[in-house]
Amino acid sequence: MVLTKQKVFRFTFTHFFAILSSVMFIVTVILTFKLLTNDHCNCPRKETVIQYVAKPKHYINKGYESNHRLAVLVPYRNRFEELMEFAPYVHDFLNEQKINHDIFILNQVDNYRFNRASLINVGYLETKSNYDYIAMHDVDLLPLNKNLSYTYPYQPFHIAAPHLHPRYHYNKFIGGILLINRGHFGLVNGLSNKYWGWGLEDDEFYVRLKDANLNITRPDNISTGMNDTFKHIHSKDRKRDTVKCFNQREVTRRRDRQTGLHDVNYKILSYKSMTIGSAPLTVINIQLICDRSITPWCNCSEDKTDKRKS
Repeated sequence: MVLTKQKVFRFTFTHFFAILSSVMFIVTVILTFKLLTNDHCNCPRKETVIQYVAKPKHYINKGYESNHRLAVLVPYRNRFEELMEFAPYVHDFLNEQKINHDIFILNQVDNYRFNRASLINVGYLETKSNYDYIAMHDVDLLPLNKNLSYTYPYQPFHIAAPHLHPRYHYNKFIGGILLINRGHFGLVNGLSNKYWGWGLEDDEFYVRLKDANLNITRPDNISTGMNDTFKHIHSKDRKRDTVKCFNQREVTRRRDRQTGLHDVNYKILSYKSMTIGSAPLTVINIQLICDRSITPWCNCSEDKTDKRKS
């Protein structure tokens, strides 16, 4: 077979064009990938940034000389205004004390009544492998006195003591802000899971601590008092869920020896990494699961007989 000059030229040009096209394709892919993996936008950053993540991200301040890590556990539902004030304030407060800490917002996303105790149980189980102690911390209570210490507690340490809290002053009160180390919280099997709605879960936890012969300590040498030690940012128009239905009133006034860390029933729907001002947070979206044969008052709308206020 005899190849003419015209055929040779056509064959060479075709192969050259094919090679050139392949090279251009490879270069285009490389440049596109590079552009996608580099942020060239100088757009202004918003103060609040939310990023979805698969697992909680830990923001421990590794520069602080401390052998103990604190997980601040904040039971939460629909309190965004309070959270916007709480997060940067508490983060800065703890940084001033050089406390190695992370803040976890325990966001209840199911349709049951709010269950503060179960949310804290979940928060403990999700963080205990990385933290030495927890702060059971209300989102609407801010410490004002710089001498209120968040250091590691060798005994349960009730920061929001009755003689300092702006609203609750009875001796057995341990709500608001309580520090407890990992070992002691596990020892008492966490909190009861029977407290759907507002109130009494802290009183039951007080009995658990006493039954375990743990000594509840409180701040001393604090010069401020009930009116200027804490800032309570709970809005007056926000109603508490104090309804009692079924046999809730009777059951929740007794020591619970059945429920706790070992049987809290829940699903983690997602984690979110979130920053408010200077404060990095981990939001854990939690779906609590109610066993209506044990606590039918997780949903009082089904009870038609008794919805009295406590």
